[in-house]
Amino acid sequence: MIVEATDTVWPRSHDSVRLIRADHLHSAVADGRIAFGTDLADGHLLDTALPHPGLVTAHELLTSKVMIVDDEEVNVRVVRKQLQRLGYRNLSSMTDPAEVISELHRQQPDVVLLDVMMPEVSGFEILEAMQADNSLRAIPVLILTAMSDRKTRLSALELGANDFLEKPIDQAELAPRVRNALMIRACQKQLRSYAEDLRTAVLQRTRQLSRSRLEVVHCLARAAEFRDDDTGQHVIRVGHFAKLIAHHAGMPRAFVDMIGFAAQLHDVGKIGIPDAILQKPGPLTEKEFDFMRRHCDMGNRVLSASHVGENVLFGIDRSEHSDDDTMMEPEEMWVSPVSGMAATIAMTHHEKWDGSGYPNGLSGEDIPIEGRITAIADVFDALSSKRPYKEAFPIERCFEILREGRGSHFDPELLDVFLSCRPEIEQIQRENREES
Repeated sequence: MIVEATDTVWPRSHDSVRLIRADHLHSAVADGRIAFGTDLADGHLLDTALPHPGLVTAHELLTSKVMIVDDEEVNVRVVRKQLQRLGYRNLSSMTDPAEVISELHRQQPDVVLLDVMMPEVSGFEILEAMQADNSLRAIPVLILTAMSDRKTRLSALELGANDFLEKPIDQAELAPRVRNALMIRACQKQLRSYAEDLRTAVLQRTRQLSRSRLEVVHCLARAAEFRDDDTGQHVIRVGHFAKLIAHHAGMPRAFVDMIGFAAQLHDVGKIGIPDAILQKPGPLTEKEFDFMRRHCDMGNRVLSASHVGENVLFGIDRSEHSDDDTMMEPEEMWVSPVSGMAATIAMTHHEKWDGSGYPNGLSGEDIPIEGRITAIADVFDALSSKRPYKEAFPIERCFEILREGRGSHFDPELLDVFLSCRPEIEQIQRENREES
């Protein structure tokens, strides 16, 4: 399908590109430069919706690849000679319609001048094949035909043709139509290049943001762990163990990578627990243990969007901005997937398979799988690490304790997965030892 403006024809797939009048193109070429990304309205050239407007020189236009397809050699010679008079230098021709598609793939021309009535393979069939091929669909096609009936034109347009030239070819008509088609191609190439540059920039920025986010995760996790672990290595190991379990349990790659970071924030709520409780060398009293249990809810509140301030948001008193409709409500704030998973882990990593855990007494598969995974990773590392109130247990004793909790404390299937990974568990321990 096409959109027409005076004698310039543009494909409907480029509706965002406004049209350039042919007489403007003629004068621009005469001056040695052709501008695109502009249009004429009320007698003035205006900026268009092109995201990255630019210029193409007459030299670039005249060295564009032009392919002529006609089964009659004499017709090819006529059109070639006319194009050469106009200054076009990069010309190719095909007289065997059966070979056209393969040559289009090989040459990737900027415009095709295509005869319709050819033996074996018609111009319509070539158009149809081009439209079905992603690598050829965008190439502008000018139809060369001695048939001027409405049905032929409509059929060609429906199949993706951009313009028509009636035989015998009038050079005065050939010049602007070829030029306009090449302008379409120039716009396509520039847009494609701009899109690729934009994609590269977005990927680079995404990587930068991802690194920044992960740095924040590590800092926040270690800030909490430094409260009762001099090195902060506990959270690193828990992240590795959780990732190990998720991987061997057949979780999707995105989930595996995410839990490796999110599990490190399982105890972020300890920020709100007094040192006297966290670092107490002996057993906690019932009152102290009740207070310790609060770290699950505290961690959830730190990480969850639903708790991002009520009246105070990022230090801004919302009561002072009640008339400001640009202020976001807490529930409107976006939370990253890592933060969302970390909030769930913080809230559920002390729940137990048999329902005897805290804070909500969840049981079985009602406990989110990320919480069940982190529960195993956390308990194992707590058992195998030195704490103010205990020495580190040997790995065999740690495994025995975990087995004792199979089906009561821990998800039995996930625990079996973890216990089957002893070589990798020991490697994680070696690579993430406590700093002396």
